Amino acid sequence: MVASRPQGLHIGVDAEKVVVSPYPLRMRAGRARRSRWGSVTEVTSAPGSGRSRGDRRRSASQVALVLVLVSAVLSVLGVSGWLSAAGSVAIVAIVVGWQARAARVGSIALPRGEGVHVLYSAEERTAFERAVVVARRVRGTWPALCHMIDPIEADRSLSAALEQLAAIMARRQQLRRLRDELAGAAPHDLPAGSPAVRALAEQRLRVEGLWRSTADAANRILASVNAAALAGENLIREQRIGETAREAELAISRLAAGPAPSDAGPELAERTAAVIAAYRELAAER
Repeated sequence: MVASRPQGLHIGVDAEKVVVSPYPLRMRAGRARRSRWGSVTEVTSAPGSGRSRGDRRRSASQVALVLVLVSAVLSVLGVSGWLSAAGSVAIVAIVVGWQARAARVGSIALPRGEGVHVLYSAEERTAFERAVVVARRVRGTWPALCHMIDPIEADRSLSAALEQLAAIMARRQQLRRLRDELAGAAPHDLPAGSPAVRALAEQRLRVEGLWRSTADAANRILASVNAAALAGENLIREQRIGETAREAELAISRLAAGPAPSDAGPELAERTAAVIAAYRELAAER
């Protein structure tokens, strides 16, 4: 029986490579930070703690000293000395192992199996990591668009696009090395009609054709993912603007339905002027 392929996509990033795999990723050395969005799990290597071996020894010695005191107290309370000693040794061993692992620079182990792509070249790594950033933007729009899209189907399509892009980038990585090798193969003053020179020129043309076709395929995927992010974000902005307009319309309707302005202000001014005029007349008569 053929084992079924695991579900989901796992993307690992460390200092030297990007690993894209359908299988869970493990660390060869150091620690990792893991985050999950949909069917995609990201594994990012954590930087080393920078603690020297001497610092780790001193820290382990301090832990051991504390455990010796705890073991002495437990012995007084009737706990078996062998039991407390075994527990102390186990705790010290765990602390030493954890500190040693934390001091190493994180490195992701390469899984075995079909569909694993490893990117070492800086150009391919950068392009794929940018695509992952845009893919996070795409997924960030789904909660606001849940009534318009099927999140399960959209998640499956997004994961497939990233996997296809990783496969294309791995292929371009190989083509890049081959282009460099062919570019460095000089004819060495051989005649133009030499079979070797013609074969070299033919292989260069084939590699350039593959280079252009993989670039077109990668650009199509990148453009589609970016278009999905922009479309979702623009629609969310449009929805927010429309909601603001509706709220403003309701507020304006409530204000317009209020009582009409009265003539109390002008009446008050007229009465005040009349009182002042009468006062002046009385003052003049006196």
